Amino acid sequence: MPAEPGSNDDALAAALDSYLAELQAGRKPDRASFLARHPELVTMLDCVEALHHLAPPPSSAHAETIDSSADGQTPRQPKPEPFADFGRYDLLEEIGRGGMGVVYRARQKELDRVVALKIILAGQLASPEIVRRFLAESRAAARLQHPNIVRVFEAGEFQGRHFFAMEHVAGSNLAALARRGPLDPVDAARLVCTVARAVEHLHSQGIVHRDLKPSNILLDEKGRPFVTDFGLAKLLDAQSQMTQSGVIAGTPSYMPPEQAAGRVAEIGPRSDVYSLGAILYELLAGRPPFQAESPLDTLVQVIESEPTLLRDVNPRAPRELELICQRCLEKSPDARYASAAALADDLERFLKGDAIEAQPHGVWQQARRWARREPALASRLIALALCAVVAQAKYSAVHNVPLSLHVNVMTVLAVWMLVSIVCQWFLRNERRAGVTRFVWAGADILLLTAVLKVDDAFLSPLIVGYPMLVVASGLWFRVSLVAFTTVVAALVYSVLVFDNYCRGAGQGQWNWHAIFVVALAIIGFIVAYQVRRVRALSRFYEGRHLP
Repeated sequence: MPAEPGSNDDALAAALDSYLAELQAGRKPDRASFLARHPELVTMLDCVEALHHLAPPPSSAHAETIDSSADGQTPRQPKPEPFADFGRYDLLEEIGRGGMGVVYRARQKELDRVVALKIILAGQLASPEIVRRFLAESRAAARLQHPNIVRVFEAGEFQGRHFFAMEHVAGSNLAALARRGPLDPVDAARLVCTVARAVEHLHSQGIVHRDLKPSNILLDEKGRPFVTDFGLAKLLDAQSQMTQSGVIAGTPSYMPPEQAAGRVAEIGPRSDVYSLGAILYELLAGRPPFQAESPLDTLVQVIESEPTLLRDVNPRAPRELELICQRCLEKSPDARYASAAALADDLERFLKGDAIEAQPHGVWQQARRWARREPALASRLIALALCAVVAQAKYSAVHNVPLSLHVNVMTVLAVWMLVSIVCQWFLRNERRAGVTRFVWAGADILLLTAVLKVDDAFLSPLIVGYPMLVVASGLWFRVSLVAFTTVVAALVYSVLVFDNYCRGAGQGQWNWHAIFVVALAIIGFIVAYQVRRVRALSRFYEGRHLP
């Protein structure tokens, strides 16, 4: 009789349940025999075995057992049992996972050696683009022969899943070391110097890493660094198509501005120099140079802002290393070190106590860097200074302006400057930053209203300041902040209209005021809508493009 609908699925499910029961009982079922009977379950079987490995029962072979021999000596620990068979390799445990592949600690059967095996994540469902990038990574890594770069032993395909076997580095990585807090400056300089020499070897082979970060720098048991993970490597030869994709990919906190802005043609060896500077900064400061609440905010900082001065974060950081970091983190690639070797040379000069090549910026450059580091404060101080100049010119040119009025206007402008400086100081504290933005936006509106009130400029062009503040609030990329600024501006303006009406000024012009409030609401809605769209794209970007 024909099988009932779904009976075959039930049989396959029962077979998987039986296999899982064998695993949970601590026995090792015959995988080859099972797949011979049910070849269509190879992918499901991999998932079952991986899940079992992640949460094995206490009685399984993964449980730690210490026994005593007859002579009272603790015997040698047995080799860990594999949880999955992968052709010529036994998979022992998962040790990493990225955008394209998963990395296992594995044992190569023929040579009985432990390797790191990277297997394409999507398996047979992988798109041609993912397979191409995965193979490009293996080829790029295989070209490299350097004592501080993880070696690739072989690449291949097993049951439709591409893989390559790498040298296994037993230890940790630089990210785990950085999480403990700022490193000793000498140790940090020595580590980054060694990594820079390895990166220079990459560049000499026509490869740009494009994703240098602490988690991609492995540390062996002796603390020696090894560069790994070439999933985003860019080949500099003319035949390579890796530069044509135009995809923004990488890790925002360590990404150079040209990469963050999607200017793929500008990415080169000096882009890796920027990332090395970001790593050095984090080792010395205990945090990356740019790190915001979302990838979008971080990318905006990378493109537009300057990092906080290193010695403001860690006063014990040497001035020389601060200058080296600044030169690596320059926005323009031409202003950075010419090569990773030049960076390593300057770090070696620091380690030897010699004068370094990186020098302090001039006054104008320092002012520009400060303005990029604190753009909200810089823009307000410049605008308020211009207002003060205009007010002084008006007082000097118009003889019937009372001195008391001039003093009151200048006093409000001075208070506005002081409030801005205080708000910027609170903004540096990440825990208070959210509240500070709202306080600052509200203070701007109230102080603008104070200027209009004191100068009796209610019907002057100065009221354009309200929509300007609404638009400026959108630069924080917070919909709630735009809505707050719009509502407060409309309410304060309405109060100002009512006050002037009570004093007999501006009567008969209700249509003008109504149009202005409606215009404020429309501007606020447009800005908030655009911010909402950008943040939605940011969430998509975070899920699709960032490993």
